[in-house]
Amino acid sequence: MISILFYLKFMRILIINGPNLNLLGKREPEIYGSQSFEDFLNGLKGADDISLAYFQSNIEGEIIDRLQDADGQYDGIILNAGGYTHTSVAIADAVKVIETPVIEVHISNIFDRESFRHTSLTAPNAMGVISGFGLDSYRLAIAAFNNKNLD
Repeated sequence: MISILFYLKFMRILIINGPNLNLLGKREPEIYGSQSFEDFLNGLKGADDISLAYFQSNIEGEIIDRLQDADGQYDGIILNAGGYTHTSVAIADAVKVIETPVIEVHISNIFDRESFRHTSLTAPNAMGVISGFGLDSYRLAIAAFNNKNLD
């Protein structure tokens, strides 16, 4: 009798949200929707083959520390640096130096907003950018990591 062993590798993904994203559901619902991120995250955690961790901070240095600490501990990082996307050379440098792939996400279409939001300092160091699909931007990033994993 031949025994076949199947082993399921859980993809470990860390979601890092930056400033003001703790206010999702309350903050400008016409742009960001009315669902809290915690409620959305609970729905995401239903996937059997993905282990999701979550971190949010309004403090630039804490985001940098978390990126550095996460390096090598996760298969991928989904980063929504919020307003720091457009201003933080330090976060961009942290994304550049770590080896864990990062996908930058934005809930809104940053190119359909104020002109200062059209520039991302972190994007050149990310594996890719997903913008404008609401909270589904996070789902699309997870799908992108899954597709990369299947190659």
